[in-house]
Amino acid sequence: MFKNYVQITKPGIIFGNLISVTGGFFLASQGSPDWPLFIATLLGVSLVIASGCVINNYVDRDIDCRMERTEKRVLVQGLISPQICLPYAAGLGLAGVWLLWAFANAVAVIFAFLGFFVYVVLYTLWLKRGSVHGTLVGSISGACPPVIGYCAVSGQFDVAAFCLLVIFSLWQMPHSYAIGIFRYDDYASASIPVLPVHGGVAKAKRHITAYIVAFWISALSLTWFGYTGWLYFIVAFVLGAYWLYLAVCPKAATNDKQWAKRLFFFSIIIVMVLSLAMGVDYTSH
Repeated sequence: MFKNYVQITKPGIIFGNLISVTGGFFLASQGSPDWPLFIATLLGVSLVIASGCVINNYVDRDIDCRMERTEKRVLVQGLISPQICLPYAAGLGLAGVWLLWAFANAVAVIFAFLGFFVYVVLYTLWLKRGSVHGTLVGSISGACPPVIGYCAVSGQFDVAAFCLLVIFSLWQMPHSYAIGIFRYDDYASASIPVLPVHGGVAKAKRHITAYIVAFWISALSLTWFGYTGWLYFIVAFVLGAYWLYLAVCPKAATNDKQWAKRLFFFSIIIVMVLSLAMGVDYTSH
């Protein structure tokens, strides 16, 4: 029973976002982390994300049964009553907001609200099923965790926080479109208008390449604005170049799905390594 309540929060998504929270937090900490604040921030963000994911599972239970990758989720299998989901989500969300309010600051809370609102209201309830632009709008929610981590320490939304918001929003696009390509059949069967389904795989591949270029440029901005050192710059430059190579090299894959899987898995490596690099190669302000 307990396992089911954990699974409905999408722990894999939570863990992935905590990596970027850590990067933002240590970038702002500049070598002097407040460990109680760090733990509270991780827990707070985890609970807010968990709340949004529970609501997402609740809303999407009618289409999850039509997709291979989601057909075994706990609500589809009837392992949890749908009636308990919204109170459960509310409890998780309120606990997360309280932690951020009590241990961090109002700016961190604002971005927690922003990420939750974009993911639940704008993406899940409005755009996911009806617009090809759902991915673009939803990317903002995926970019909020590193900003929360940064603002929990700094208490302000400055140039570095803005750079993090842009970097991680742009990263979300090729990452998500790649999923849309290698999970094309799932999205098509559920009538979800992601770009590969709505506009075709060829168009999605062009967009992926363009977004990788934009991400690559934006990732270097932390050094240009003096928030990270040259180690971070070199790491971001090399990773961005290789991601672009995977996107444009005709010999990188034998078919579209394999091509997309390689881009997807490398996108995970990028976000992990960049988060680590910005956390250790900061410059003082």
